[in-house]
Amino acid sequence: MKRLTMLLLAVAALLVSAPATASAKIPADPRVTAAVAAWKSQPLYVDPQYASVVGDQGPSMIERIRQSNLPVFVAVLPTGSWFQERGDIEMLAGWLAHANGKPGIYLVMDGDRTFGAEHLVRAYGPSYTYSARDESMSQQLSVFLDRIRERDGYEPKAARTQPLPPPEERVRPRERFTAGKAIGNGAGGLIIGLMGGALLAGCVLGLAAVVARRGGGRL
Repeated sequence: MKRLTMLLLAVAALLVSAPATASAKIPADPRVTAAVAAWKSQPLYVDPQYASVVGDQGPSMIERIRQSNLPVFVAVLPTGSWFQERGDIEMLAGWLAHANGKPGIYLVMDGDRTFGAEHLVRAYGPSYTYSARDESMSQQLSVFLDRIRERDGYEPKAARTQPLPPPEERVRPRERFTAGKAIGNGAGGLIIGLMGGALLAGCVLGLAAVVARRGGGRL
């Protein structure tokens, strides 16, 4: 009976965790395919278009990745609104995570920014970081990884693979018309009008008095 209970618990755990990766729909993308293939041998993938940007920094970037307490997978590749992710680079990182099928921190670097997504790990980090002027790719990577925080109480979540829902429009409810509000608004307008008229009259009388004194006459 004890073995049967343990078996049922194990199956239940698999059913809970499996859909997070298995049910995710990952669009066919040559960048994702190439990165996952490269990660089988090393944690860094560099798109051919970015070979000159990374240069000889590859070994130092790999060394920095391996210093992390968590599994880290990095892809240096082109991004933009004209690709399938429509500029949502965090979602692209999620596609990479689900396609790779391993828990870890997934980073996408495009030379100017570093985007990240946590996948089934007890950690969190910034959504993205900007590179400083003349900052090398290796330095950009270190800046992002230094901001990742591990937390035992943090519930691991699967990386996002779908666009974020549009923000809700906050519609201000129209105030119901009542006679009391109309009277109140009218009274307020009348009081403001009387105060403004009194102030204007005072200014006119004061100006007239100054003119009369200069002319030697009376009001």
